[in-house]
Amino acid sequence: MADAPKKQASTASEEDIHENKLWAAIGYLGILFLIPLLGKKDSPYAQYHGKQGFVLFIAWVVLGFISWIPILGWIVGLLGTIGLFIIWLFGIMNVLGGRMEPLPLIGQYADQLKF
Repeated sequence: MADAPKKQASTASEEDIHENKLWAAIGYLGILFLIPLLGKKDSPYAQYHGKQGFVLFIAWVVLGFISWIPILGWIVGLLGTIGLFIIWLFGIMNVLGGRMEPLPLIGQYADQLKF
């Protein structure tokens, strides 16, 4: 069977991607995911990456709470931090490359958000 193209939550025009790369990248900087979500409602590209950034932010918060647990939480926190940093890099590379691909492991949850 031939490889099917990856499903994208929505599509964005080349003009939208070009004009909103900075807004989309800001979406991956912690709580700043709110900026593209609230400030660029007319841009599918910025909205997509804002939602991906939101899910990544929630993962960081959950990991922060887990890392408070002595010993096992510290280990999970360290490994999780490395993993989330790598996922964050994927997000930034997607933005700079003009792609709307879900983040590994957690990006599928952003597609389910309806705001």
